[in-house]
Amino acid sequence: MKIYTRTGDEGETGLFGGPRVRKDNARIEAYGTVDELNAFLGLARCETLPPLIEHVLEQVQADLFSVGAELATPEPQKLNMPLVGDADVTQLELAIDALEEPLQPLRNFILPGGTKAAATLHVARGVCRRAERWVVHLGAAEQVEISPWIIRYLNRLSDYLFVAARYANYSASVADVPWQHR
Repeated sequence: MKIYTRTGDEGETGLFGGPRVRKDNARIEAYGTVDELNAFLGLARCETLPPLIEHVLEQVQADLFSVGAELATPEPQKLNMPLVGDADVTQLELAIDALEEPLQPLRNFILPGGTKAAATLHVARGVCRRAERWVVHLGAAEQVEISPWIIRYLNRLSDYLFVAARYANYSASVADVPWQHR
């Protein structure tokens, strides 16, 4: 089977179990940004990460496939797709709590950076926030019914990635760099 189909050569793509839409459709932007986030998490996992982070990111990457599939499907409930839910959000919250335990409380904003692993997690956090914005836009502008769990999951994931970046620096004995207003 060839990877190219030529069916998208005119700027359209097919939704899973649905119609063809333009490639600049909000649904395509939403799940495309989730895919980009997943790729950045794969890049982050190429770095040496603390086991607490590595374990969670492996599951998150699998979860993001479910999120992307749900966003790519006009009627995901009819296809009995694996959807993210309350348990997945709770797992992220527990992971955040575990990483925050040894960290000093933040007293000011920090600049993204430190170790390469932390910087990559900060980039992933920014992409996660963009994915969240696209999902919210899709629900509002296109009047598409979006599972509230997707928005909650992405919101919590961006929090997790922020704390994971701080923890990656902490584990490498690299201090976070506070933002200095000029």
